[in-house]
Amino acid sequence: MIPSLFPAILDHFLTLGHHRLAHQLLPEQLLLRMKHAAVLAVPCFQEVGNGHLAAFKANMTNNSNDRVLITGASSGIGAIAADRLAKRGHDLILVARDRERLDAVATRIEIQTGRSVEVIVADLNKTTDLARVEEVLRNDVSITALVNNAGVGAPTRLLDADVDKLERMIDLNATALVRLTYAVLPGFLKRGGGAIINIASVLGIVPELLNGVYGATKAFVIAFSRSLHKEFAERNIRVQVVLPGATATDFWGTAETPLQQIPREMVMNADDMVDAALAGFDQGEFITIPSLPDLAVWDAYETARQKLIPNLSLSSPAARYRTTRERRELQSL
Repeated sequence: MIPSLFPAILDHFLTLGHHRLAHQLLPEQLLLRMKHAAVLAVPCFQEVGNGHLAAFKANMTNNSNDRVLITGASSGIGAIAADRLAKRGHDLILVARDRERLDAVATRIEIQTGRSVEVIVADLNKTTDLARVEEVLRNDVSITALVNNAGVGAPTRLLDADVDKLERMIDLNATALVRLTYAVLPGFLKRGGGAIINIASVLGIVPELLNGVYGATKAFVIAFSRSLHKEFAERNIRVQVVLPGATATDFWGTAETPLQQIPREMVMNADDMVDAALAGFDQGEFITIPSLPDLAVWDAYETARQKLIPNLSLSSPAARYRTTRERRELQSL
């Protein structure tokens, strides 16, 4: 006999749209009722907490079932971001390679937050898997935000690395990110807005500190994000690029660089990093560096960059590069 509690639990899951979780946890007899459900209620966008969704909501469409797609979501920064965004009232689409870990993250979030979580098992280094995720981003009108988090690292020395692995790192950290962004943007524009959060790294600013190819991929993400921000800000597309420093995740194992080699005072807890990144989003930041104590330092860096711009492309070389003859000719004028 089926316990009387199960029908109520099933109704709860179905009402929230958690079909996958229901299949995992409930008896098959009860799941047959799903076939007869004519209409299932759709999870609604809800504000949760101290008004922290104000900035996010302003950049979303008015879909009643808004969802955020997060790549690299089975662990670390991606899994924590998924948890935080679900608690802020968003349904989720989580993308990663490891089905077991991805399902575990999704189930935990559904139970703890009541939000609907879909999983897509995909290796973004594989063309067919990447194409499947692109298709979802192009066609799913419920998606109002994309978090490009998937990425890998490399050993600190160039020649210690396998060049084929470096190529795959470039494909994942840069090419896949561009393709996913390219896929989602037309829908955002058609629906009147959306948000893109790109996870870069401080090594995009100082690539000489570790592996230069990894740093170059993150410099690319920063540059690409700048271009997106300039091109689409006036069309209600919110772009944020996050530059974490060393963060305590399993990234270091895949990068073949033991976290223990990094001074403890340089390593941030992953929960703190994600919370800081979302706080930066709420404050309207384009670039967020979670560990930077004084924003004036970044402002000075950006001011110097802006000062360079008018002088980066001129019709004649700078005086220091002219030949002796040219300098004499100029002096005789």
